[in-house]
Amino acid sequence: MTTEEGTLTISTETDIVTARTTIREVATDVGFGLTDTTRIVTAVSELARNVYLYADSGTMHWRTETNRSRQLLEIVFDDDGPGIADVERALEEGYSTANGMGHGLSGTQKLMDEFEIETSSETGTTVTVHKYLS
Repeated sequence: MTTEEGTLTISTETDIVTARTTIREVATDVGFGLTDTTRIVTAVSELARNVYLYADSGTMHWRTETNRSRQLLEIVFDDDGPGIADVERALEEGYSTANGMGHGLSGTQKLMDEFEIETSSETGTTVTVHKYLS
């Protein structure tokens, strides 16, 4: 099994672009095709923007894991922001607290193979997403 990983701080809009660029390179190196790479980059863009808009700063941690049967790309966004008051509502298509289109979290959930969110007003929010390459 081979594992690679990295961490990026997100505290400016430029960091969102860096997150997109970084994960595009990682996804390409893992072997994802153009369509899946675009899905992954779109998800990262949404989650990085959420960190920037709602928590001011946080981190994106990524790791790849390669074994004989398949490859995994895991991306974790973590912040110490105020948390999400109503996660179920936040995952509804079209729901937005920032006058956006409301596709951020729900869209990310659809683009990735696995999606998990942990949030509280005391500890902030952690979103973990997985994409598998068979």
